Amino acid sequence: MEVAIGAANWLVGKLLDKLSNDLVASYVASSELGPNSEQIKTKLKYMQGLLHAAQDRDVRGNPGLQSLLQDLSKKADEAEDALDELHYFLIQDQLDGTKEAASELGDGLHGHALHVRHAACSTIGNWLTCFSCSHTQDDDYIDATVVATNNPQDATRSNSGNDGGHVGKLKFDRVAMSNKIKSVIESIHILCDPVSDLLNKIPNSNTSITMKRAPTGSVAAQDKLYGRRVIFEQTVSALTGSKYLDETLSVLPFVGPGGMGKTTFTQHLYNDKGVEEHFTVRVWVCVSTDFGVLNLTRQILRCISATEKEEHSCTVETTNLDQLQKSIAERLKSKRFLIVLDDIWKCNSESDWNNLLAPFKKGETKGSMVLVTTRFPSIAHMVKTTDLVELHGLEHNEFFEFFETCIFGHSKPAHYEDDLIDVAREIAKKLKGSPLAANTVGRLLRKNLSRDYWMGVLEKNEWKNAKDDDDIMPSLKISYDYLPFLLKKCFSYFSLFPEDYKFYNLEITSYWIAIGILHSSCQDNNNYLEELVDNGFLMKGVDKSGDQYYV
Repeated sequence: MEVAIGAANWLVGKLLDKLSNDLVASYVASSELGPNSEQIKTKLKYMQGLLHAAQDRDVRGNPGLQSLLQDLSKKADEAEDALDELHYFLIQDQLDGTKEAASELGDGLHGHALHVRHAACSTIGNWLTCFSCSHTQDDDYIDATVVATNNPQDATRSNSGNDGGHVGKLKFDRVAMSNKIKSVIESIHILCDPVSDLLNKIPNSNTSITMKRAPTGSVAAQDKLYGRRVIFEQTVSALTGSKYLDETLSVLPFVGPGGMGKTTFTQHLYNDKGVEEHFTVRVWVCVSTDFGVLNLTRQILRCISATEKEEHSCTVETTNLDQLQKSIAERLKSKRFLIVLDDIWKCNSESDWNNLLAPFKKGETKGSMVLVTTRFPSIAHMVKTTDLVELHGLEHNEFFEFFETCIFGHSKPAHYEDDLIDVAREIAKKLKGSPLAANTVGRLLRKNLSRDYWMGVLEKNEWKNAKDDDDIMPSLKISYDYLPFLLKKCFSYFSLFPEDYKFYNLEITSYWIAIGILHSSCQDNNNYLEELVDNGFLMKGVDKSGDQYYV
């Protein structure tokens, strides 16, 4: 349902952009719609506001609303196509000095424009369907939206017949165009009332839907930390040495994609003998998607033993944040402490973060630490007071050792070295050093230790079908689900290109605009790239010429 709301909201927004264009608006106002065009825009803006508000509400289990949203998306998409077609003819009028848009297109600028549009749609027409819960395209529909013929409502030219060379005549039929626009916008007008009515009936809530995340604790599931020995020892040395002893409180984030072992790495740090002896108080809190200063402060207070005579003693059930913070500050006043905030998905503002840390900065003992794990570089950069630690895939040999342990434990079958090890190595190459992927695939391979079964897993990428919450694909997909709808659309575009392809600012934003994901007047195109970096879906690099790219 969230996808349906996102799709409808995005398409309604695009339609409003089209209706705001001066050329299109003047035509629509002068057609049979007349003054109703302003009423329609007002209703669409109201609808857009409701759809935006509904994205933070629980709208699941309402098939009637979902069906209406699909209808609305379809009609908004049709209206945008019609207005695009109209806009094209109006620009043609301007260029040719005509008033009826009846001039022929030759091999010049207009012809090139049509060829580019047709080539793009021919290449990605089917791919666009993945962006809309309701948008269906067959060959006839693609032809109708891409190729304008003598009758704009009856496109009969095939894709293969318009791949290059002479474009042909494009004639404008004012009556047909007016009727098309009038029909589709009035259809939207009719849908607005029932959709608005149902959206208004969704109970308002102060809390958005939180995604299900498994809680974590400080006890590691595996006794041995595979790989990362160097960075582990360096971090232990930094935590227990003199590096942070001049600071009252330091924040060290561990950041990396889902499934890279950030929590496991931090668990082993937390339980290291040297770390345990260095910090008088240690606290582990799993934050996940619920970052609330009051709730987190309560959880931390529960983990800190009370002193004999507390001046600001209070119960953890109190809703008075001031009392909770004073109690924490008093209990930690003369102690060096380590606090782990694991799996942070969001922090509303830097102000909230500083508010959470306020009582920990009042201590008299230097060298206290907060360790943070997160998937999001933006969060890591916001909270850090020292260089962050990036955790990516394990090195090949270390990963393969761990992979074998995930399959067999500590006892390999006798026929493994002769029959299975080569298949295991091929599978391991596909897993990119991800410990979570090793666990997922290890469980699959453990079910059947025959070569035929393992070859099937290798060739069919069976792990992509694993559905448990702790499997690799559901774990990665939750990061995608967490994105705003428009960023999902922007990111999905990258699936057209091979892994490790390098994109540059102007290149990728031009593509997004060309296929209609973004509007050409959008001022935040570059910010979408940065947001995808901040959410861990892209990485930045610098090429030999010193130019920044995304990969």
